[in-house]
Amino acid sequence: MLHTLAVHNYRSISSLLVPLGALNVITGANGSGKSNLYRALRLLAETAQGGVVAALAREGGLASSFWAGPANLSRRMREGEVAIEGGPSRGPKRLRLGFAGEDFSYAISLGLPDSNSGEDRETPSAFALDPQIKLESIWAGAAYRPASLLVERKGPMLRAREGREWQVLAQHLATFDSLFSQVGRDASCPEVFQLREIIRGWRFYDHFRTDADAPARQPQLGTRTPVLAHDGRDLAAALQTIREIGDPHALDAAIEDAFPGSRLRIEVNDGLFTVHLQQDGLLRPLSAAELSDGTLRYLLLVAALLTPRPPSLMVLNEPETSLHPDLLPALGRLIIQASARSQVWVVSHANRLIATLEAHPECNAVVLEKSLGETRVAGRGLLDEPLWRWPDA
Repeated sequence: MLHTLAVHNYRSISSLLVPLGALNVITGANGSGKSNLYRALRLLAETAQGGVVAALAREGGLASSFWAGPANLSRRMREGEVAIEGGPSRGPKRLRLGFAGEDFSYAISLGLPDSNSGEDRETPSAFALDPQIKLESIWAGAAYRPASLLVERKGPMLRAREGREWQVLAQHLATFDSLFSQVGRDASCPEVFQLREIIRGWRFYDHFRTDADAPARQPQLGTRTPVLAHDGRDLAAALQTIREIGDPHALDAAIEDAFPGSRLRIEVNDGLFTVHLQQDGLLRPLSAAELSDGTLRYLLLVAALLTPRPPSLMVLNEPETSLHPDLLPALGRLIIQASARSQVWVVSHANRLIATLEAHPECNAVVLEKSLGETRVAGRGLLDEPLWRWPDA
């Protein structure tokens, strides 16, 4: 389980430390930075997939992803006594992301290429504005100390600790490749291998399709599906998998909780799977093509949350989209149930869903606010910050 998420110099986030529990709900007013915090976590996940540089490019490049405010907002600036202005640069700009876990922790630092990095090339590179990975670190435990450092990547060089000595694993690592790409498949470096597999197992659900042409509405060829696809295209197979090798009682209870008197059935014809929902008072079941957007979305969330193969971390971004407010308490109870098997992170601004989650005694509610353009955790002072230290650059 992750204990702390750390973000520095990313969009509306100058510097933010977020404590995490088994069940986390991230809330705040529109524009407070919920989406930016969510995107920062997705960028962290991309490190183990080998796509963090490409993901930043899709966001408009690293330069446009940097925090646009001053490096330090003084007390006098915050209180309006003096104008907000930047001071002299204290070094190269870096976007830093990291997390503290139970066994291992990780941090990455990204920056723009050095101004003289292409001087020795006969032909200037067309990729001169690509972000570069400057530093990566893996250490034991939650708190970084030089003595706890296990794996370190500085520029092109990657080394790992062996007893009291360091072993060089690579000397010419590409600036766009994470250390997970270089040694993540090598079981002889267990820290990297284990951490890579953990991060690759994180699941993000925020792109469920419920439009008239959504794949979830159409009959689909199905195989056993313990993990629902990110867009929900294999919904029928995933629900049938829960019924056969998961928790069918929990599945029936989730349907009854949201739609009293209803029954879910999966029809299979020549290998094609189709969702049918028999609702109370109707003479025939409705197929997925006939269901409302909200009903279909609820079934998609049921399939994701009741997975027979729970991940270490599941992230739901605004799951309340298209749902009627009366469905939100049932969804909240389903999320609470899932948090007993996976660490769950929910980004939401739906009051009824938030209230249901916050009623759980182990819910970690993080309320974001924006002050002078900077995303902060509401009601937190310096003494309330979780323990965190960035590895030395």
